[in-house]
Amino acid sequence: MSSGLVLCDDLLFASKITATASALGLKVRIARTPAALLEWAAQERPGGVLLDLHHPQLNLPDLLAALGPVPVVAFGSHVEAATLHAARQAGCSLVLPRSKFVERLPYDLAKWLGQRSQNALCADASLLPGN
Repeated sequence: MSSGLVLCDDLLFASKITATASALGLKVRIARTPAALLEWAAQERPGGVLLDLHHPQLNLPDLLAALGPVPVVAFGSHVEAATLHAARQAGCSLVLPRSKFVERLPYDLAKWLGQRSQNALCADASLLPGN
């Protein structure tokens, strides 16, 4: 199974993503820099990529071009509508405010990463680790 890749330097957010992935039996790698993300993507084509739009080193058009055709879910602050709009225009598959991203994470992570969950998701997301 290919891994999903995540670009996020926010430790709390990265922990939430990895805990959810672990609870669902999914394989995910957290990159702290765009260079690390691209290095891993070159080694093994990811099933999907999650991008924190507020990563300080993110140059979205360049990163998307370097990744090539791979599903990309981007998330960012709801108050920065221009950033979210720019991500849509740049070609991200899905762009969500952080609150919606977190809300949908336990239900859609496998789909976003092009993986199949090995664990049945319980109806109550609060039962997942980290909630």
